[in-house]
Amino acid sequence: MVTLQLRQVVVDPGQHIQFRSVDWVEFEAILAELGDRRSSRVAYCDGSLEIRIPLPKHEKAKVLLGNMVTILLEELRIPNECFGSTTFRRKDLGVGVEPDDCFYIHNAERMRDRDDLDLTIDPPPDLVIEVDVTSKTGLEIYQRLGVPEVWRFEDGVLRISVLNNGEYGDVDASPLFPQFPIVQAVGEFMVRLGSEGRTQALLSFREWVRSLIAD
Repeated sequence: MVTLQLRQVVVDPGQHIQFRSVDWVEFEAILAELGDRRSSRVAYCDGSLEIRIPLPKHEKAKVLLGNMVTILLEELRIPNECFGSTTFRRKDLGVGVEPDDCFYIHNAERMRDRDDLDLTIDPPPDLVIEVDVTSKTGLEIYQRLGVPEVWRFEDGVLRISVLNNGEYGDVDASPLFPQFPIVQAVGEFMVRLGSEGRTQALLSFREWVRSLIAD
């Protein structure tokens, strides 16, 4: 049997590679070999490991979506903690994942000074953001971890999935921001990102949020 090290494997941006029959010890060893300073994202479930290398298109959308959530939280004066693409994993559940972005909102105060996560003790993030450009995000890992709300953006459309009785269902409005038509707004401001640029699109989004709060 031939054994290769990850540094010998080349994955181009926009591509992903899958490994089968990866046990938990091997998964943690792979995470250690990949290190923290990298652009790749990993998802692990029941021995199946996927490593994805995002495209610039993916990264631009991810950052804009995260900025939109930050603006909403700021304008509503809601305390929060952003954990970005932190690796969330639980050996007892056989899963691990690195979201594109994530936020602690209801549990912000509890997680404020947490640097080393233990999901057998700590709660999962309240909101996870995923941008699907070259591969689709499965919800099983987040379902097992108990993430209450997942936003998935693909082909200009935002889907909001909310966990209810252990199952995800798509909803029209985010329970975190019920007064805002987020699905429609995200699609519109993503289009404006291409025509106006990031700075103006975000300024316009903040003005839109303030106008709805003032109503």
